[in-house]
Amino acid sequence: MADPKIVNLGLVQFTCRAEPDLNLQKAVESCRAAALQGAQIICLQELFRSEYFCQKEDVRLFDLAESIPGPSTDALAAVAREHQVVIIASLFEKRAQGLYHNTAVVIDADGSLTGLYRKMHIPDDPAFYEKFYFTPGDLGFKVFKTRYANIGVLVCWDQWYPEAARLTALQGADILFYPTAIGWAKDEKPEVRHCQQDAWQTIQRSHAIANGVFVASINRVGTEGALEFWGGSFVCDPFGEMLKLASPDREEIHVVPISLNDVDVTRRHWPFLRDRRIDFYQGITQRFLDA
Repeated sequence: MADPKIVNLGLVQFTCRAEPDLNLQKAVESCRAAALQGAQIICLQELFRSEYFCQKEDVRLFDLAESIPGPSTDALAAVAREHQVVIIASLFEKRAQGLYHNTAVVIDADGSLTGLYRKMHIPDDPAFYEKFYFTPGDLGFKVFKTRYANIGVLVCWDQWYPEAARLTALQGADILFYPTAIGWAKDEKPEVRHCQQDAWQTIQRSHAIANGVFVASINRVGTEGALEFWGGSFVCDPFGEMLKLASPDREEIHVVPISLNDVDVTRRHWPFLRDRRIDFYQGITQRFLDA
């Protein structure tokens, strides 16, 4: 029998406070706790070092940004090195004066900074005014070869775009990670809440199925300003089956074992990559195909 290639994924969802140093301390302690439970690849939620500041446009909030490498990567690298784990961390990056990104870093199990992914799709909606703060990513879609698996990292709003998942999977990703900060407006009607969360799960599960990969989505919990974050961090397999679903309102750490062999097994039976008609997809690069 083939080596099952088991990898333990660590999902960390928690509430955030106004003090960045306290959030970083919580992230470090949570990553350490996940590692002690057997996690090998640990993912934190989007912009974990602060409350979700994009609910308003305020130039003073640019002071939350940090350099990469910087204080957060240094602290998390120490945990990665100590426990031999991979850590995925979403940060508010100050790249230069007046140039900021929503950036995910991948720290390998030896504590080295494997690379960056800068969020490509930037939303601009009520309470999600990210275009005010973030320059769209310019590194493209990437795969990171870590000690335990080849992983792709996309961030929140990216999760709605099948093109992003496809281009990442085509580079050899076994797992797509989505650090996320998504929630409801406080006055949202219950039926609207249900539809929104169901759509959020469905689109990501569809990425798993269409590409034959695992998907792990990590969201925050708690109420911040006008938003109630709905948690629900999850892992699904290449068939779209839910392997773990976190609670909607509690701080939790989950360690989820997966078998990387399932990628090959699923793609043999559902050979979507084989049957793609790449000779007829030219229109996908157009904004809209006028009649």
